[in-house]
Amino acid sequence: MSGNYDLVIVGGGISGASLLYTTAKFTDIDSIALIEKESEIAAINSHRSNNSQTLHFGDIETNYTLEKAEEVKEGAELLAGYLENYDADREMHSKRSKMVLGVGDEEVDSLRDRYYDEGFGDLYPKLQPIGRDEIAEIEPNVVAGRDPDTEMLALQTPDGYVVDYGMTAQSFVEEAKEESGVDVHTGTEVTDITPTTDGYTIETDDGRFDADATVVAAGSHSLQMAKELGYGEDKVLLPVAGSFFLADDFLNGKVYTLQMKKLPFAAVHGDADVHDSSVTRFGPTAKLVPTLERGRLSTVGDFLDVFGLNASAFLSYANILSDRILLPYVLRNLVYDLPEIGRRQFLPQVQKVVPNAELDDIERAEGYGGVRPQIVDTSEKSLDMGEAKIVGDDVIFNITPSPGASTCLKNAMRDTHTLLDFLDDDYEFDEDAFREDTIDNFPRGDRDDGSSGDEIPAMTD
Repeated sequence: MSGNYDLVIVGGGISGASLLYTTAKFTDIDSIALIEKESEIAAINSHRSNNSQTLHFGDIETNYTLEKAEEVKEGAELLAGYLENYDADREMHSKRSKMVLGVGDEEVDSLRDRYYDEGFGDLYPKLQPIGRDEIAEIEPNVVAGRDPDTEMLALQTPDGYVVDYGMTAQSFVEEAKEESGVDVHTGTEVTDITPTTDGYTIETDDGRFDADATVVAAGSHSLQMAKELGYGEDKVLLPVAGSFFLADDFLNGKVYTLQMKKLPFAAVHGDADVHDSSVTRFGPTAKLVPTLERGRLSTVGDFLDVFGLNASAFLSYANILSDRILLPYVLRNLVYDLPEIGRRQFLPQVQKVVPNAELDDIERAEGYGGVRPQIVDTSEKSLDMGEAKIVGDDVIFNITPSPGASTCLKNAMRDTHTLLDFLDDDYEFDEDAFREDTIDNFPRGDRDDGSSGDEIPAMTD
């Protein structure tokens, strides 16, 4: 198999699939190919068992600054609009209540400041501060069993999109395949990428592809391929594997806890499963693993390729892991994967959300969880919490645009503009049509109290 294409996309997860949809349907690029090494689209981190199925708007993620939330919000609304447009029967997503929970004076004050003083109430018109009684109406198991004298506050919104990102990626690909000049090659592994005078030659185990422009959206492997072409030499990866625990129908929607300060990883939250609301998922945990894919020892060598085994990489890891907050957190999370002991140690995390949960109520979710590569800047010897994208000569490497799944369409829109520059502006992107197909379908609505969002409602007790 071989072919010549204007654009080749390497990687068929949610990132590569969203770019295929965007370029195929809304540009006049003549020929596009997507290459995916697995036999199915979205078989690794985008698969529904390997992520928390959350569409992140930035409204209840307390590790987001207002500036970060503003960036994420548009991306989430693009994807939510796509789901509203293409998934009326709710096969790829469901919509439920979503809240971040504050318990005790310190957490309540933090949420109150976030909503009123930091601007989150203005940015998210549907976000409402609710007290104990209203929390109990929406999520009775969150309140049952708590000390009645303990202050509680939640920031709650009905925009709790629970998403099967694997099915969504497959939907993107199916939509793209309806256009002419689009080829999708699954079960095809890239073995080498070589620059040519007018683009790149991409060698695979099933033939050769020539491309004028290339996008590598292969998760952790994107940095590996970037380094092979001389890009990203000042970056290494800190692969973090997330695991989950399962319980019966404790929750009706999503309940987040407040982020621990200085931790780059998501705080533990409880989520009703996208396809079965009688199953509640708690997590993710976060442990460091020397692999690029969860459960695949074959990717240990790939990790070593990305790591580089040099002094700057070792010093960067040492500097990051010596943090007095991060190191104990990482070590504690390692314990969660131990048989029986792990379940017992994780129970207090579940009880932050559901106080009456008991040990017999939870079990480790075998086979769940993916790898989220955290980017390490070896020049600064620190974690880079920004978007992990490398733009080279007629090539883009998307490693982990955070939060990658939620902002996949926004990232695809941005990459499409860059690709048109690569292709000497021979083609056009109909961004108006793209927005009409996606974000224009997002239901905005006013607050339940009838205000527009310009007026912040009075605090509820």
